[in-house]
Amino acid sequence: MEDSKLLIASQKAEKWLQSGLDTETCNQIKDLLNNPQELIEAFANDLEFGTGGLRGIMGVGTNRMNVYTVQMATQGFCNYIIKTFPKQKDLKSSIYRIAIAYDSRNNSKIFAEVTANVFSANGFKVFIFESLRPTPELSFAVRNLICNGGVMLTASHNPKEYNGYKAYWTDGGQLVPPHDKNVILEVNAIKSFSDVKNQKVADSITILGKDFDNIYINEVIKTLLSPASIKNHHNLKIVYTPIHGTGVELVPMTLKKIGFTNVHIVKEQSVPDGNFPTVISPNPEEKAALNLALELAKKIDADLVMATDPDGDRVGVAVKNLEGEHILLNGNQTATILTYYMLSKWKENKKLKGNEYIVKTIVTTELIAAIANDFNVEYFDVLTGFKYIAEVILENEEKKKYICGGEESYGFLVGDYVRDKDAVSACAMLAECAAWAKEHRKTLYNLLIEIYCKYGFYKESLLSITKKGSDGKEEIKKMMKNFRQNPPTSIASSKIVCMKDYQLQISHDFTNGSKTTIEQPKSDVLQFITTDGSIISIRPSGTEPKIKFYFGVKEKLTSPNDFNATGLKLDLKIENIINSLNVK
Repeated sequence: MEDSKLLIASQKAEKWLQSGLDTETCNQIKDLLNNPQELIEAFANDLEFGTGGLRGIMGVGTNRMNVYTVQMATQGFCNYIIKTFPKQKDLKSSIYRIAIAYDSRNNSKIFAEVTANVFSANGFKVFIFESLRPTPELSFAVRNLICNGGVMLTASHNPKEYNGYKAYWTDGGQLVPPHDKNVILEVNAIKSFSDVKNQKVADSITILGKDFDNIYINEVIKTLLSPASIKNHHNLKIVYTPIHGTGVELVPMTLKKIGFTNVHIVKEQSVPDGNFPTVISPNPEEKAALNLALELAKKIDADLVMATDPDGDRVGVAVKNLEGEHILLNGNQTATILTYYMLSKWKENKKLKGNEYIVKTIVTTELIAAIANDFNVEYFDVLTGFKYIAEVILENEEKKKYICGGEESYGFLVGDYVRDKDAVSACAMLAECAAWAKEHRKTLYNLLIEIYCKYGFYKESLLSITKKGSDGKEEIKKMMKNFRQNPPTSIASSKIVCMKDYQLQISHDFTNGSKTTIEQPKSDVLQFITTDGSIISIRPSGTEPKIKFYFGVKEKLTSPNDFNATGLKLDLKIENIINSLNVK
C-alpha cells in the first residue's frame, strides 16, 4: 500500500517538475523526492471539495494549497461555469462575472490575485475587494453584482498552516451537489499547467471598496427588530475581538452604525495577522481564543463578549452568568437564543403570516425545532454544512419567507441577502438581543434559562478525534464502516430505537422494524436515537482529518433554581454515552 502511494506521488512530482514551474517550487519538489513520507503527504492525493470547499496545508504538491493548485481549481471552476451557462440565459448580464475576496491568512491575498488573473484570462468580469473582507460580504457581492459565482480565499478557523478556497454559485451559496463534484471533474480534466489561462487582463478587474461595505451594512441594518431597545441601551458594554481577522472593520462599524456607543475592541487582536500570534488556534469555538477578550470583559464589567473567526463567518459569545462571571456560550446556545428572540419579535411585530421558516443542521440542537413548533413556524433539517441551508433558501425563494438559520459550529444567518453564515449580522442581532433583554431586566443568560424552563434543558457536546497523515482517512473510514455494519443495540444503558444512515438514506425504526427513506442527499453520517431521547451523531469532517461525535441529551427543568444540578446530570449522561461508545 505504502509502495503504491510512493509510486503515485513520485510520478506526480516528476510531472510537476516538467511543467515549467518557478525555481523555488522545483527546488522544494526535489527536496521532497528525498523524503518519501513527506512526498506521499504532498503528492499522493489531490485536494477535494468538501463541505467547506478546497482546504489544506500550504506548501508544494497536489495535496497542498499553493498558487498552482489554486490556479488549476480556478481553471476548472471557469470551465464549469462556461459549460453551465453557454449563453448566459439565466443571468441578466451577457458577460461572465465573478466576485473574489480573501481573509488575513498568509498567502490569501496572493491566492486571490492569481484567482482573479485566471478568471480575467478566461473572459470574466472580475470584482475583487481592495483588502481583506469577511466571507458573508463575498456571498452578498455574488448576489448583489449578479455574478456567476464567487471565490473566498480562507481556511476559516483552521490553524495558521492552512488555507482554503471556498467556491460559490450564482445564488451566493457554496457549491452543492452536483456542482461541487462537477467542478472537481473539470479540474481533474486539466492535464498540465499549460491548460491554465493565467495572463491577467487588467481592464476586466474591478476593485470593490468601502462604498460596497456600506451597501452590505445597510442590508444588515434592515434585519434588526428592536431599534427602541438599542436606543435605550446604546451604552451596553460590549467587548469584541476579530482574532486578527476580517471582522476588524465591519463588525465595529456595524455596531456603531446601529447605535451602540460603548464597544471595546481587544487591542492585541485588532491587527490582521495570518500567524495569529496571540492564540494557538483562531477558533472562537475554543476558550483559549477568547482569553484576552474575557480579561478585558472582566476589567470593564462587560455585558456581552463577541469574537469572530479569521473570515468573519463564525461568532463566539460570552455572557455573565447568575454569579456575574463571564462564561462562554456554545454554538447551540447562541443559535437557540437568536432563534427564540427573532421568532418572539417577529410574532410581536405581527410579521408571522404563516409561510415563514427557519433552518438548522441535523447535528444542531433539537431545542430549535421545539421553539419553531411552539411558534407554528416551519423548520427544515439539513446536512452539516451551511451550503445546505443556502440550498433550502434557494429552493423556497418567492414561495416562503426565510427568517434565520444556524448550526452548532457557531454559524448563524439572519435574513437571506447573504447565503452563508454571517458573523457580522449575528453580532448585530446578538447585541440588539442583549439590549432587548436588558430592557426586560434580564441578561442573555437569564433568557437562556427561561427557554430551558419552557421547552426543556437540552445539552449538547462534541468529541472530535483527529487522525492525521495519509493513513488517517483510512482509519476514519474503518470506524464508520464498523459503526454502520455493527451498530450498538444500546448506548449508556438506553436502548436504541432508531438508526439513521444518511449514506444509505435509510431510517431504521427498531420499535416496529420499519424502514423509511431519508429525503436528504447522500452523506457519510450515522445517527442513533435512544429511548430517553438522546441523539448521537457520527460523521467524518469534510474539511479536517477528524471524525466527529455529536451528543444531544435533555431533561425537564422545572425551575431556574435547578439549573446547575440539572446541568451536572446532563454532563454525566454525556460522559456515560462517551464511555459506552469506547471511542476516546
